[in-house]
Amino acid sequence: MSRAFIGMTAGMALAFAGYFGGFAAFLLVAALGAIGGAVGAWLDGDGDGGGGQPRDPRAMFERSRR
Repeated sequence: MSRAFIGMTAGMALAFAGYFGGFAAFLLVAALGAIGGAVGAWLDGDGDGGGGQPRDPRAMFERSRR
């Protein structure tokens, strides 16, 4: 799937949650979507060297020390 399709689908899910459930449901769907995306990226091994190996979750939140 393309990133544009994934973004459109996520936007539609947030729109439905906001329309039918109100602002609290919108925030809940957005937070759970962000957590799910971060966990999926971590399990795929994206970002820190790749190779399909899970990386240290703390590394996603640390700033570069260069």
